[in-house]
Amino acid sequence: MARHPIAEADEKSPFGTLTPQEFYARHSVSHSSEFITNARGLKLFTQWWTPLNTPITGIVAVVHGFTGESSWFLQLTSVLFAKSGFTACAIDHQGHGFSEGLDGLEAHIPSIDGVVDDCIQFFYAFRARHAPDLPAFLYAESLGGAIALYISLRQKGAWEGLILNGAMCGISAKFKPPWPLEHFLFIAAKLIPTWRVVPTRGSLPEVSFKEPWKRKLAIASPRRTVARPRAATAYELVRICNDLQGKFEEVDVPLLIVHGGDDVVCDPACIEELYKRAASVDKTLKIYPGMWHQLVGEPEEGVELVFGEMVEWLKSRASQTAEANGDGTARAAVGSISE
Repeated sequence: MARHPIAEADEKSPFGTLTPQEFYARHSVSHSSEFITNARGLKLFTQWWTPLNTPITGIVAVVHGFTGESSWFLQLTSVLFAKSGFTACAIDHQGHGFSEGLDGLEAHIPSIDGVVDDCIQFFYAFRARHAPDLPAFLYAESLGGAIALYISLRQKGAWEGLILNGAMCGISAKFKPPWPLEHFLFIAAKLIPTWRVVPTRGSLPEVSFKEPWKRKLAIASPRRTVARPRAATAYELVRICNDLQGKFEEVDVPLLIVHGGDDVVCDPACIEELYKRAASVDKTLKIYPGMWHQLVGEPEEGVELVFGEMVEWLKSRASQTAEANGDGTARAAVGSISE
């Protein structure tokens, strides 16, 4: 089993003492990136990682969460997938990482619809260009889990599986804005949408990463904001959770759900409800006692356990797809996008 590259990071860099080029060479993966322009005229950063010495058995489309990016912790997980035989691709959402923000604002998502559109546009084009016949999976963290669920609902039958890691299907009461502010978010979002004075109970790195040095690494990213969410964004996060909870029965993609039992950001009870109500025939729920929101932020033995199970799940489903087709490929086309 490939070791997760987080073991080689330090509190200042995901690559530890190596340059990015040395890091990729060490793990026998290639790396490429490009900017695309979305329908709203924003330049968005995309990148991908491909195994050099291992046959490619599938694609993993990676979706990051709120205030995250594809070039820090998530890059290390993407390299893990590439080392394991999958081409991994990712996009920075608007206002995150290297992507332009709406009205130039950081981490501002007043509507999730455009972000879902961006992901579908990039992932669809990437698959068509690089590997239209290979099985394809979604991997998502935190808010990315909500985005990936929306993708799977709009692209029925286009994905061989979805891994939800700490997915945001419900915000924990331990992290929500205190009453009564939560109930006034709608008004604030309409009147002062970019207002940053929306308090949460602790900063995301502080309550997400158990290992102190990994918490420092999260804060060390030059492209990560630690500011409070804007009013319209905060309201949209709450709205997304309520909306998705009414659609759990519509989820039919093969599911692997992994979640920390002590996650105080995204409520484990909501992910359990998704598991119970999802129409997926192939679904697995793993809640790890004592683990926090960011499972990559756990001690090394926990990281290897959790991500090792993810890789085995991906390999198993990719193999099943190849066997079902009888020729080692997934399908002749990547599936249509439903409007």
